[in-house]
Amino acid sequence: MQRYFITLRYFIEFSYNGKNYFGYQIQPNAVSVQEEMEKALSTILREEIKTTGAGRTDTGVHAKKIFAHFDMEKVLDQDLSRKLNSFLPPDISVKRIFRVKDDFHARFDATYRTYEYYISLEKNPFTEDSAWQHWRRSLDIDRMNEACKILFEYEDFTSFAKLHTDNKTNICKIYKAEWEQKGSELKFTVSANRFLRNMVRAIVGTMVDIGAGKLKPEDLRKVIENKNRNSAGTSAPAHGLYLVDVGYDFDF
Repeated sequence: MQRYFITLRYFIEFSYNGKNYFGYQIQPNAVSVQEEMEKALSTILREEIKTTGAGRTDTGVHAKKIFAHFDMEKVLDQDLSRKLNSFLPPDISVKRIFRVKDDFHARFDATYRTYEYYISLEKNPFTEDSAWQHWRRSLDIDRMNEACKILFEYEDFTSFAKLHTDNKTNICKIYKAEWEQKGSELKFTVSANRFLRNMVRAIVGTMVDIGAGKLKPEDLRKVIENKNRNSAGTSAPAHGLYLVDVGYDFDF
């Protein structure tokens, strides 16, 4: 008698400190968050599990909230999140695992992604691994926020894209971009429907040039319109960048 198997799709909501990883996505001869997640899942569920993430992050970049999906042919134990956290290293934490529609996709069904970037304006040994230590030269946050408004005028961000990638398009729609200062810390928040590889770090590096007086806010238009990575500033260090949210329409 022929047997039929029903595949069930599950989402994982989790976070990680990216300091010890070469990004989220599996790659040869390098430790990745995806590899650790799949290894732990496969051990607990006693079968090979492959996951699909909401996106990739660069080496050293952190995620406060990110999702991935995987498929199973059975209903999972309600206690799987706790078990998975026991198997994962301390710098990866699972918040929840839940059922979604069988065709719901962690990457392609995301409606927006939000990043935060942190800069320390004072030499701070306690944020050495979590914020860009930019204390040797002052930054003008008003000039940087003036430049943020210009980002909304454009959708082609080729100038902030990593060279020689497999991007089919460099078109992105930015929904939010702003700098905030709290004490000696600057936070940049940027939200868009999608991001190019290295895009946020390249934007931050360019914004810092504007804040430091190397560029005028209006110079950002020329940087973007040149559609050339060499026109933009140096990429900001990875350890100050955090993926903080990925949005979905969970209307089921």
